[in-house]
Amino acid sequence: MCTERGGGGVTASPKEWRVAAWLVGVLSALYFLPVGVPRFDGAVNEALHLARWYAREHVILCLVPAFFIAGAIGAFISQASVIRYLGAKARPLVAYGVASVSGTILAVCSCTVLPLFAGIYRLGAGIGPATAFLYSGPAINALAIILTARVLGWELGAARAISAVVFSIVIGMLMAWLFRKEERERGAAAAQMPEAAPARPLWQTAAFIGTLLGILVFANWGGAAASGFFGVVYALKWQITTGFAALLGLMLWRIHGCPAPRVLAVAVGTAVATYVFGTPEAAFLTAAAGLAWLTAGKPGETGEWFGQSWSYAKQIIPLLVAGVLVAGLLLGRPGHEGLIPSEWVASLLGGNSLAANAFASVAGSLMYFATLTEIPVIEGLLGSGMGKGPALALLLAGPALSLPNMLVIRSILGTRKTAAYVTLVVIMSTLVGLIYGSLA
Repeated sequence: MCTERGGGGVTASPKEWRVAAWLVGVLSALYFLPVGVPRFDGAVNEALHLARWYAREHVILCLVPAFFIAGAIGAFISQASVIRYLGAKARPLVAYGVASVSGTILAVCSCTVLPLFAGIYRLGAGIGPATAFLYSGPAINALAIILTARVLGWELGAARAISAVVFSIVIGMLMAWLFRKEERERGAAAAQMPEAAPARPLWQTAAFIGTLLGILVFANWGGAAASGFFGVVYALKWQITTGFAALLGLMLWRIHGCPAPRVLAVAVGTAVATYVFGTPEAAFLTAAAGLAWLTAGKPGETGEWFGQSWSYAKQIIPLLVAGVLVAGLLLGRPGHEGLIPSEWVASLLGGNSLAANAFASVAGSLMYFATLTEIPVIEGLLGSGMGKGPALALLLAGPALSLPNMLVIRSILGTRKTAAYVTLVVIMSTLVGLIYGSLA
């Protein structure tokens, strides 16, 4: 027999219905999970493989230095300086010129550029120059363009180089125009903030951040098969990286006042870890822990440096990991399949139709390509019948975008601006691929 108790019932509010819907949805998904189906099991395996590969190859050597660089930008560079050179009222020739060629120096992937983008945007860089930098960082990689020309043909390499530079400027200018009202309000708010006197000469700050960039760039210098200058640099990459690391230790002592015995202890610990484990990852982990020991909780700029670096890490890493898992589940790793069969992809990329170019742009924007990995993937697709137009579309959209990349951009810019940026990249890649394919 049912009895009624006053005040003890649960009100069927919209919030409770949403909770119930989530519970039913999750349990239903688990109930109907196709465990044991080879395609599904293989996709899950690919997602985990891609996540493990990403953690081993990119988190330690790429993201950790990038977080420290982003933190240094926020802690040591004044907001007024960023607004002066990259803000809404900056000279367009300077702002877009610097942003559009940054990729030739950085040579980073679509995820490593995110902390750097977040750092300059939050300090007051205009949406135009900031998104030009966001695109150019991974897209205008000098070594990738040279290898594209060598492996896929000089026409495709030249088309990629020219299109990527133009893309970054056009996308930045279109983003500035689309969100001009918000940018004016943002610029007006920044103009009312008092300009603080710099704590040290500009050249010292520039040299310090340049040293951090040197560690990031040369530690991730790819191209084992490259010859000439790039081949020599690749052969000496760890010696060059060690030189930048030693210079960083000297600057921490002389410029930022870190105690010499502590800096020396970090250097010795890094050297011991390198000797014992024999891997650069061990050296980077030891150095990162040492930097945290030197800076975490300290008063002044060094403490703020670590605080901002840690803030970026907390925000970005969970989104990147989630995005990598989903990308691996759907598309797999290069040369391996996820839920979407690779023959579907190859069949949709043949010829030079609008649909083929659009599919190449969309697929490239969702896949995760580490630096230089897009070249062998496209070489294989060309051998399977992919048209040259879709190949260029994939080269323009793929390295600059990825599903993990989009999730983080949304957390920085919001949904509307992220959707506009992704749409511009996809549409421009599609159109340029279509034009190139008709001329090739």
